[in-house]
Amino acid sequence: MHPKKEMVRQGYNKIAKDYLALRKEGTEDIKLLDELVKRLSKKVAVLDVGCGGGVPVARMLSRHYKVTGVDISETQVRLAKEMVPEGNFICADMTNLCFREGSFDAICSYYAIIHVPREEHAGILRDFYRILRPDGLALLCLGAGDLPESVEKYLNGVEMYWSHYDAKTNIGLLEECGFSIIWYRLVKDSTDPKLKSVHLFVLAEKRKKAGGLTPS
Repeated sequence: MHPKKEMVRQGYNKIAKDYLALRKEGTEDIKLLDELVKRLSKKVAVLDVGCGGGVPVARMLSRHYKVTGVDISETQVRLAKEMVPEGNFICADMTNLCFREGSFDAICSYYAIIHVPREEHAGILRDFYRILRPDGLALLCLGAGDLPESVEKYLNGVEMYWSHYDAKTNIGLLEECGFSIIWYRLVKDSTDPKLKSVHLFVLAEKRKKAGGLTPS
C-alpha cells in the first residue's frame, strides 16, 4: 500500500469514533444528498465510497436504497456495520475497486478522494464511470484548491494526508471521463470546527461529455 494511503488508513483507525461524533445530519454538505435522492428511484443500488462509520451518509441513503459502503479503514467499516446494519460494507482501497461494470445506479463520496495522491484521482473517476449504469449519478466531494500534498495534524494530533487539484481541474477530469456536470458548488467542511476548509461538491451524470460548466 502507498505510504500516504497507509497513513490515512492508520489515522482513521485511531480516530474513527471521534470522527464519527463530528458527522451530523442537517449540515450544508449533507443536505446535498437530498438532490441526489430526488433524482433516484427507490431501492436502487448506491455505492458510498469512503463511507467512514456509516453516519450520516450511508445511514441516510439506506432509508431509500440498497447501499454498499467502501472504506480503507477496518475500524471505520466495523463501525459502519454496527451503525447501519442494513448496509453492505467492505474494507477496500478506492483505487482498486473490483465491482463489475454497471453495478450501481449512483455513487456518493464525501471527504475521501482528497485523501488519495492526486495523481490517482483521474483513475478513480474513470472507475466510477465504469461501475455506474447508463445515466447513473455521482455526488462527489473533490478539492477546491491546488494542493499537491500535505501532511498535517488532525483529530487528537493524528497525522493525516491530503492531496487534490483545484476546482476547474477537477471539473475537467470528470468531463474527460464522460460525465455531464449537473451542478457544482463550493461548500464548507462540516467536520472543520472553524468552518475554514472549503471543498468542491459536484453532481454529475454518466453521459457524453458536457459542453461548459453549470454553476448553481
